[in-house]
Amino acid sequence: MKQIRKRLGDLLVDAGLITEEQLQTSLREKDSNQKLGDVLLQKGFITEQQLIEVLEFQLGIPHVSLYRYPFDTKLFSIVPKDVAKRNLLIPLKKDGEKLFVAMADPMDFYTIDDLRLSTGFQIEAAIATKDDILRAINKYYDMNEGFEELLGTAGSPEAADDKQMIDEDSPVVRLVNQIIASAASLKASDIHLDPQETKVLIRYRIDGVLRTERVLPKHMQSVLSARIKIMSNLDITEHRIPQDGRIKINIDFHPVDLRVSTLPTVYGEKIVLRLLDLSSALNDIHKLGFNKLNLQRFIEMIEKPTGIVLITGPTGSGKSSTLYAALNRLNSEEVNIITVEDPVEYQLEGINQIQVNSNVGMTFAKGLRAILRQDPNIIMVGEIRDRETAEVSIRASLTGHLVLSTLHTNDSLGSITRLLDMGVEPFLVASSLSGIVAQRLVRKVCRDCSEELQPAKREIEIFAKRGIKLEKVVRGKGCSSCNMTGYKGRIAIHEVLVINDEMRKIIMNGESFSKLRDYAIRNKTVFLIDDGLLKVKQGITTTEEVLRVAIPD
Repeated sequence: MKQIRKRLGDLLVDAGLITEEQLQTSLREKDSNQKLGDVLLQKGFITEQQLIEVLEFQLGIPHVSLYRYPFDTKLFSIVPKDVAKRNLLIPLKKDGEKLFVAMADPMDFYTIDDLRLSTGFQIEAAIATKDDILRAINKYYDMNEGFEELLGTAGSPEAADDKQMIDEDSPVVRLVNQIIASAASLKASDIHLDPQETKVLIRYRIDGVLRTERVLPKHMQSVLSARIKIMSNLDITEHRIPQDGRIKINIDFHPVDLRVSTLPTVYGEKIVLRLLDLSSALNDIHKLGFNKLNLQRFIEMIEKPTGIVLITGPTGSGKSSTLYAALNRLNSEEVNIITVEDPVEYQLEGINQIQVNSNVGMTFAKGLRAILRQDPNIIMVGEIRDRETAEVSIRASLTGHLVLSTLHTNDSLGSITRLLDMGVEPFLVASSLSGIVAQRLVRKVCRDCSEELQPAKREIEIFAKRGIKLEKVVRGKGCSSCNMTGYKGRIAIHEVLVINDEMRKIIMNGESFSKLRDYAIRNKTVFLIDDGLLKVKQGITTTEEVLRVAIPD
């Protein structure tokens, strides 16, 4: 077995997919029972598709794409769902005495043997990606099972008795679990249940873009929303006011946290579930996509003992991830870190987190004042929404604390004017601010179907305006692993503004916005659009994506 593993590494090096150095690093860091392929995937050196192509060549086992595969659904009764999930396999077709099965690990002879004994067929294994298999299991198993029962249920949650709402085997429970599991396997960030006049749409937000996944009949709306409310401990009988709740469940053996929000609309309640995958919380500051200069500037800012560091951007631009990564870097037993958030998204070990609760008068400002009596070194305020919170944060930073917070503005310079608009004195803003990071998320080109192309004339002009020379661009053709979109995953683009003495003078003198901007340019600030275009040049994203989130001057 060792020999095969070594050969796999050599094959990947020969194919030019990884460097010798990356191979050695992975071999050093892998546990004795971990496969080399898994370590390389975890580190992001290769994609699953690339690994499969090399394995196909090495093992002589064909690989199969499950995207729109014509499955024989009768075979799903031969291989139960829990067996399929646990062993990452799915039956494809049968031919006489042979059963063809797609597996993530076709060298798992124990599983193949078990299958042969339990089904009575000769097993022929093909290789498929883990994501592909999980996606197919979530989509096709349970697809029609229980659906008829649900369609037979009368429209109101009262008609579906209590047992049906809680019993693990009831159709509505299975349907909700399947919707959530499917969203988790597609790496969606939100699930939307949109009530329309005659139907209910189930939509997933994947990589920042919404798309319709399912259309359900209208009469299933009330049982669905009742089940979700039961899971998140909300009041089932209340349909007239918005409600917020949380669900904690395990999906495919790892914990997922869901934030639930309901909103009464003309056609019934719209429900949005925000998925917080606790295992994939980005806690490493080096993996956030900062370029070298920005990373160095950001680390210098957060390692100062006092001052305010602001992270700005619209909702869903990854501000929380950056804040948590910064806290994770600063987290040690020598410092006392306290946060006040609304809501607490990820629970971090060794950090005291406070939840804002406006019903009992626990606001950001009130929480902050209480924190200051708790001898903190580092304070994180979820968001500066009003003058009171801004002033308490600034006073906290001036009395020897490091304060990290977020602000909803379009760019880094806009944050300074926003604070002044809130009514904070210019001298307080100038003396307390250490730096501001503006950020947005852009979709990354899918590595499995990317191809180099000549840039369009318009692209060359956009790049030339910013003083960057562009020779080639990378785009995704669309493949099964990115659902034919050409994009997979997201990366942040940043604008890091360092507030130094010269900048402080300009703020204190109340000089114009253009003066601030000119000085930022002189100080070699990389603006959002520039950072985005540099990532296009590196082949990470596309010009359209950058222009979608950042406005050229």
